[in-house]
Amino acid sequence: MTMTDLVLVIGSGAREHALAWKLSQSPLIKHVYVSPGNAGTHTTSKFSNCDVDVTDHAEVVLWCKTKNIKLVVVGPEDPLAKGLADHLKEAGIDCFGPCQKAAQIEASKEFAKFFMDKYEIPTARWKSFKSAKEAQDHILNAPYDALVVKASGLAAGKGVIVGKDKEAAIKAVETLKQDKGLSAASDIIVIEELLKGEEVSVLCFSDGTNIAVMPPAQDHKRLLDGDEGPNTGGMGAYCRCPLVSDADLKFIQEKILQRAIDGMKKENFPYVGVLYAGLMLTKDGPKVLEFNCRFGDPETQVILPLLGTDLYSIMTACVKGELHKVPVTWNEKQHAVGVVLASGGYPGSYEKGKLIKGICYEKLTEDCFVVFHAGTSSKSGSVLTSGGRVLTVVAVCDSLKEAAAKAIQGAETIHFEGAFFRRDIAKKGLQKKRNCAISFRLQSKGMTYKASGVDIEAGDDLVDKIKKLTKKTLRKEVRGGIGGFGGIFELSGYIDPLLISKVGSVGEKLMVAQECQKYEVIGNDLVANSVNEILCYGAEPLFFLDTFTCGKLKVEIAADVITGISKGCLEAHCTLIGGETAEMPGMYFQNDFDLTSFARGAVERSRLLPREIISGDVVIGLSSSGVHSNGYSLVRKLVKAKNYTYQDPFPLDKTKTLQDVLLEPTKIYVRSVLPLLRKGYVKAAAHITGGGLTLNIPRVLPSHLKVELDGSKWKMPLVLQWIAAEGQLSEEEMLQTFNCGLGMVLIADQMYEKQILEALKETGESASNVGTVSNLEKGILIICIIIYLIINKSKYYYCVPTIV
Repeated sequence: MTMTDLVLVIGSGAREHALAWKLSQSPLIKHVYVSPGNAGTHTTSKFSNCDVDVTDHAEVVLWCKTKNIKLVVVGPEDPLAKGLADHLKEAGIDCFGPCQKAAQIEASKEFAKFFMDKYEIPTARWKSFKSAKEAQDHILNAPYDALVVKASGLAAGKGVIVGKDKEAAIKAVETLKQDKGLSAASDIIVIEELLKGEEVSVLCFSDGTNIAVMPPAQDHKRLLDGDEGPNTGGMGAYCRCPLVSDADLKFIQEKILQRAIDGMKKENFPYVGVLYAGLMLTKDGPKVLEFNCRFGDPETQVILPLLGTDLYSIMTACVKGELHKVPVTWNEKQHAVGVVLASGGYPGSYEKGKLIKGICYEKLTEDCFVVFHAGTSSKSGSVLTSGGRVLTVVAVCDSLKEAAAKAIQGAETIHFEGAFFRRDIAKKGLQKKRNCAISFRLQSKGMTYKASGVDIEAGDDLVDKIKKLTKKTLRKEVRGGIGGFGGIFELSGYIDPLLISKVGSVGEKLMVAQECQKYEVIGNDLVANSVNEILCYGAEPLFFLDTFTCGKLKVEIAADVITGISKGCLEAHCTLIGGETAEMPGMYFQNDFDLTSFARGAVERSRLLPREIISGDVVIGLSSSGVHSNGYSLVRKLVKAKNYTYQDPFPLDKTKTLQDVLLEPTKIYVRSVLPLLRKGYVKAAAHITGGGLTLNIPRVLPSHLKVELDGSKWKMPLVLQWIAAEGQLSEEEMLQTFNCGLGMVLIADQMYEKQILEALKETGESASNVGTVSNLEKGILIICIIIYLIINKSKYYYCVPTIV
């Protein structure tokens, strides 16, 4: 294997020095050129600076052809955003770096946010604005902490301001809009939700299809120890970052990085190069703060020293679309910490030309050290400062603690006037490791249950509140009370009973309720979903139990949920007989909770439904109150994709908000339907839940019959009309996802139609004859639906027939 290839690295920072340093170790490379480079890349046996105007793409192409350059590696984002990779590719020169369209992932924050929403990559809530006034209004009225203000375009690290409060964020909009140095970068302002958690960086190599993920790192952006002071380009980093768990890293690989690469391939601009994800580890899991279209700085300086595979082989494989053929390995037992030495005055104005001493000090010749140059220049054999961030001193050791200590020692040996550096790089990673050890020692001395995150006193407080609520729902058949080992219900009054059981939940409506902090509705829906389905067997709901599981028990939230359950049980004449409140900090994030329900009903064997349906039977439809509890995965995606908030006015009724119409409680049909079941008027009942009309009605039909529904016989709620229009959903999608205005469907002999409709009217139920039962033809048609849906004043859907 001979060293024959020549490589050009574009850039002048410590990142580019690290790239040249690592590439020069390849047995395939003869020489690495760096343009414009710095004092660290000035002249060595395997890499040196060259004079190429990287802003003149034609000159770069000509120089590469003259030198027979095999690969161009682009360090900074600006040349990529301006299409350098495209020009090189057109000239037949391989380039490790994405095309101009793919580079938009960094060059346009607005594009990146739209892209993430489209491909369901988790990120902060956001909106973009051209008008400063509209952006400021959003900061004041957003249902989240809209404190992150960004210029959409490239702004040389000056385009992001995080406000400490709304007033500061509003001022930040003015600052970015009025900054003439930002030029067109601030034409569009992006306002984002302030995410909370630890910020980390995860990068990957990509060949446009496949990815190889690098070990996670953590940058330190604030100027001073303890994350104080203004933001900078980065004052140091370390790798491996123990804050990122194996589960987090798997999620980041599959749900963030791979989705991004797949999305760009689908958009017809495959991403070749390094994709950088700046992430926040939130209570809800990792979320993207930003994507960068290149290696990070200072992360590169601590990641590349751990790379076991030849970097040049990886890059050429990416360019050829063959990354899967190269096993990318890392030195698993080593850790790297990099400390940045900066000029006095940075990140503001600073003096240049300060003499740097101590870079060649004997301590830095140890194998564990490497010093990468950034803002340096050479003059008469001396190294001078020429930038804000001057050097990155990196130590590579077998432990993170040792690497952090060594990096500080190394930084202390280098001197120039005004030099300063942070002394707490990697402290968060070390604290993570120490916390694990402390936890173990506490166990050996006897931990308390409360110290582990479970507050029994809070649970007892909740039980006291629940007892008051459950008393309102008690039936005479109940024996005992809340707080025992179980619930006791006396089954009396039945001759030959069958017991009907139902387990349920409320799906992603729970997530909408959590976001809007409206919890009673979820309790109601938990009851509704269970008791309505018990009715479908002709049964009377008797008692109900729930499970409330959470990361941290917040008594008021749990009490609100159970208040909703209690009200639902009262409406259904069903006893809340017991339940389980489980605080599990090891399984749930602190503010997260989930709900499940169990209900039981009874019916005389002779009245069990469905029964004896024949051709000519009528179909009675009972109106829904809105979306009920199904289809919220689609609803949430729609709200996010269209950049709505739940507090926005509902477009079809400005007196309400989206929150109002989407969190309308599910109807409970017990009081209106149970008397009809007891009189024997009803042959079958279908609760319209997940699967909509087309999949739920057939569940009660014999194989030789079908149902024909006339959609002009009932009204679709405005919220469902809006969902259909806003989401441009097909008729088929609407019918098999949503209830389309019918929450319950009854099938009865036509002789009972009048009695049923009159009885329902007396209970206040809105109902009508919506169709008939007929014989199935050729065994293919289960339900034929003629739907006439008014979407708004000017748009109609008309579908006839729908065949399932």
